[in-house]
Amino acid sequence: MTNKKKIIEQAFISSIPIFAGYLALGTGFGMIYISKGFNFLGGLLMSIFIYGGSMQYVAIDLFVNHVSLSTVAITTLLVNARHLFYGISLIDKYKNAGLKKPYMIFALTDETYSLVVAENKIAKEDRHLYYFFLSLFNHIYWILGSFVGMMIGTFIKFDTKGMDFALTALFVTIVTDQLKNKKSYLPSFIGFATSLACLLIFGRNHFLIPTMLIIAVILLIFRERLEK
Repeated sequence: MTNKKKIIEQAFISSIPIFAGYLALGTGFGMIYISKGFNFLGGLLMSIFIYGGSMQYVAIDLFVNHVSLSTVAITTLLVNARHLFYGISLIDKYKNAGLKKPYMIFALTDETYSLVVAENKIAKEDRHLYYFFLSLFNHIYWILGSFVGMMIGTFIKFDTKGMDFALTALFVTIVTDQLKNKKSYLPSFIGFATSLACLLIFGRNHFLIPTMLIIAVILLIFRERLEK
């Protein structure tokens, strides 16, 4: 087996937990999307070109209510604002990735980010290939899940209320798995404590961006100590 095949295989193995989550999440999206009366092709194109789990769920309600394009744009910016911080933290990891970089940036999701920043034994010179296929596999899982969900929604009709909670459940699973493999719980504690404080102060509809800003500032201030 060549080294390239080994890297691809490792990326696939690392992505398996995301496969289970995205199959459930994508299926939920597909079923809800079809239940609102939208067509199959539109949902498939959303999963290919938008590829934003939480935003795709939100987009369904935006489409149903026929909101303006400006509202869609602003909502998308707010929902995905956290990716600004993801991108900043990955500047070094994605540096000199060549032609792979545009797709890796496009395909960066919460779950892919969690795997990219996780500790692994991939050699430095092979990491861009690993990140690329990690992103690709996760993207494929989401498209597959959406396809399955739309197929089920087309032929089986039932109440889809509460299915979007699968997104929250996946986040909890990923965080739990990462905590098991971390030597220090301090960064996680900072994240949890800041999120809780901002939730209480700003409310559930406005706490996300302040939380990200405060966490970023704290981590920058204590970067050297945390790295040690």
